[in-house]
Amino acid sequence: MSPLDKQPPSHRAALREAAGLEARQVKAPPVIRGQDGEGSVQVHQDPSMKIEGAQVFSVYGKGGIGKSTTSSNLSAAFASMGKRVLQIGCDPKHDSTFTLTGRLQPTVIDILKDVDFHAEELRPEDFVTEGWGGVQCIEAGGPPAGTGCGGYVVGQTVKLLKQHHMLDDTDVVIFDVLGDVVCGGFAAPLQHADRAVIVTANDFDSIYAMNRIIAAVQAKSNNYKVRLAGCVANRSKETNEVDRFCDTVGFKRIAHMPDFDAIRRSRLKKKTLFEMPDEADIILAREEYLSLARTLWAGTEPLAPQPLPDRDIFELLGFD
Repeated sequence: MSPLDKQPPSHRAALREAAGLEARQVKAPPVIRGQDGEGSVQVHQDPSMKIEGAQVFSVYGKGGIGKSTTSSNLSAAFASMGKRVLQIGCDPKHDSTFTLTGRLQPTVIDILKDVDFHAEELRPEDFVTEGWGGVQCIEAGGPPAGTGCGGYVVGQTVKLLKQHHMLDDTDVVIFDVLGDVVCGGFAAPLQHADRAVIVTANDFDSIYAMNRIIAAVQAKSNNYKVRLAGCVANRSKETNEVDRFCDTVGFKRIAHMPDFDAIRRSRLKKKTLFEMPDEADIILAREEYLSLARTLWAGTEPLAPQPLPDRDIFELLGFD
């Protein structure tokens, strides 16, 4: 005999009615296909949060490949061209902008926690730090490991910037995004970006990650304006494997940053290359970042490469 059958008849009827009402009220989540990639269910961008009047770039790549170094030096390059730049770090490590500011900044999510998420209590100087060349630096941060979603943090950061009119007088916005694209949350900057730039190296792991990132951007491009600008071969003496992959899938390398020791030294000194002494390798590296900035500012051809299935990319990059 079940626990329900042990109840008096009047109680059994009331419990069955309550259970039926609850079942009617709880609806299964909708299955939405083809909006942000086949089978995905994601919150779409609030139209009021659209970034207007600035060119917006999202920088992606394998973890540890040099996205923050690329982003900060690219911001400095834009600033040296006279552009008003805003860089948003999207990593819980909050180390995207330290070479621009000389220190680690508190994150937007931590600052919001301090005011119990009453965003109206914040002023721009609470979450924005001016870095080299006037670059406005923000560390969005992220949820603690294993909890929450990075997409929420990106959304709250853009909301704060809009509320305080921080985007009104900005020419360039750069999102520096954590590691490989592993979920819709960390693909959230693609909802705001005009172009996505992928940082890679001339090795299997980073090209494999680039292939996955291409697939993620292509999925987002079905519903948002973001398109792929190309890739930056970073810390690589050669570019033969990157170029072979690009030729195969219809992608393009738009910069090559050799493995200059000047870049390592600049990070140790908590500076961008644009603050370092005019040594030969530093001047060469600066010019490559300036060339990349000029290319992006002029507008890149929207690329639509076809990412390879896993088995095919293993065969292409087997390094026999």
